[in-house]
Amino acid sequence: MTKIKLCGLSRKEDILCANELLPDYIGFVFAKGSRRYVSHDDAKRLRELADSRIKTVGVFVDAPEEEVAALVREGIIDIVQLHGGEDREYIERIRCLGVKEIIKAFKITGSRDMEAAKVTSADVILLDSGQGGGLVFNWELIGDLRRPYFLAGGLDCDSVAKAIATLSPYGVDVSSGIETGGIKDPDKMRRFVMTVRSMMLKN
Repeated sequence: MTKIKLCGLSRKEDILCANELLPDYIGFVFAKGSRRYVSHDDAKRLRELADSRIKTVGVFVDAPEEEVAALVREGIIDIVQLHGGEDREYIERIRCLGVKEIIKAFKITGSRDMEAAKVTSADVILLDSGQGGGLVFNWELIGDLRRPYFLAGGLDCDSVAKAIATLSPYGVDVSSGIETGGIKDPDKMRRFVMTVRSMMLKN
C-alpha cells in the first residue's frame, strides 16, 4: 500500500480535512523561509486537533538539533524530515537526543544525488525536485533503487496515478499539488487521497 503524506498543513481547516481523509502522514513545515511555516505553538495546536491515527512529520532545513528533538519529545511530531545539508553526524546527534524516525530529502538532478540518497543513514528517503517548487524531476534517475522512498515534486491529483503505476513508491508526498492560490484546497486534498487509494485497489 502506497503511503500518503499531505505536507505543509498550517490551518485548522487543513487538519479537519485531513481528519476526514486519514492520510498516513501530515507534515508541518518549520523552515522559516517557507510560506507554509508554522511556529512551535501553532504546530502544537494543530497536532492537538489532528486524529491520533495520523502520524505527524516535522520538516526542517538545517535546524538546531535540540529544537528538532524538543518537538519530538513534546509529542508535536512523530517523525523528522530533513531538507537541508544535514549529514550523517547530524543524524546521529538527533538520534542521541531521542529522535526515533528520520526521513532525509534529496533534490534529484542527476546520478550523484541518487548515490547520496542510497547511502544516507536516515530511515527513509524522500526524492524531490526541490523545496516545494511543484516541479517533476526525471523519474528515470531513480533506476533500480532498492530502499523505501517517498516520491515528491510536482505530484497532484492527475499525475499521482501515473507515478504509482510507474514507480510503486513506498509513499507519495504532496503540498503545492493540493493547493489553490497557495492555500490547501479541501477538494484537491480529497481527490488526491481518493486517487491514490483507487490505485491501490487496482493493484
